[in-house]
Amino acid sequence: MNKSTPNFSLEVEGVKGSCPAGEKWAKQNILDKKIPVLSCEGPCIRGDIARLAANTVAKEEPYARCCYAEVSLVPHSSMAQWVREADKIIMIDGCFLKCVGRILKNLVDEGKIVHIDALPLHKKYSDIFIMDDVPETERKEVASQVADKILNMLNERKEPRIMEG
Repeated sequence: MNKSTPNFSLEVEGVKGSCPAGEKWAKQNILDKKIPVLSCEGPCIRGDIARLAANTVAKEEPYARCCYAEVSLVPHSSMAQWVREADKIIMIDGCFLKCVGRILKNLVDEGKIVHIDALPLHKKYSDIFIMDDVPETERKEVASQVADKILNMLNERKEPRIMEG
């Protein structure tokens, strides 16, 4: 199956307000000049590994975890402002589809995004979908290994705009 989708857009219903906890979190990270870390949040094993790895990366200085859904779907939020104004954004996708990264590059200058595909960093689970088909301890261990590789790449200033291992 080698199908390709042409560019497309979606209409998204507007929303009033924003997440109070997200507002507080994003405003503090703007003040602290943290680098936002976003990730795939998909239900598959690859998305879960990307999410867990992003959580680990975001615990290190100068990074902090960011909500891609709020960035994408609540454009008036402080979370979206944080990403728009950041000098650099770390985007960890779970596989070659790069779903969240494809959205993000339409919201900010693509040159600010360090886009990482986690799959080549662990090279596992390409034939498994549901994350629960992999034991939680194994998922966490693989995600930790991926996070270590990402942090090493970032710390070594090996920062091509698309990192694939």
